[in-house]
Amino acid sequence: MQTLQSAPLMVLKLNVSFAEMVDIGSTPVGRRRIVPVSGGQFSGARLNGIVRPGGADWVLNRADGVMLVDVRLTLETDDNVLIYLGYQGSFRAAPEVMLRFARGERLDDNEYQLRTVARFETGDARYRWLTDMLVVGAGLQRAEGVEYHLFEIL
Repeated sequence: MQTLQSAPLMVLKLNVSFAEMVDIGSTPVGRRRIVPVSGGQFSGARLNGIVRPGGADWVLNRADGVMLVDVRLTLETDDNVLIYLGYQGSFRAAPEVMLRFARGERLDDNEYQLRTVARFETGDARYRWLTDMLVVGAGLQRAEGVEYHLFEIL
């Protein structure tokens, strides 16, 4: 049997503009909201820089209580390279915890699970190694937004 190995890639800290969230409303597939990302930073052994303003999370709350995330961001490395980062995933918690989350309450890290799969794109040859990577992440709710720990699957 094969096993998967992983290595830390980076920590991604997002500043989320909750006050500017756009509520599209209930659609046939769930409640759709768009949450702007106003900035942030990322750091790792091979990758450091800022998150440019202008990204967002296209959130979908399904009828079964699961919240799906669909985030698209522009990263700018410390050496001025632009990188597209897109990731999808889910936020899962017990129904009563999801109700508290919907009211804007801060949750304990052990009350929910936020997991993602990420993809990178860049036109700069120095960072092309990112485009073929399989990356998974675990997220944590923070006062200013979300903190993700991203891992490369080896």
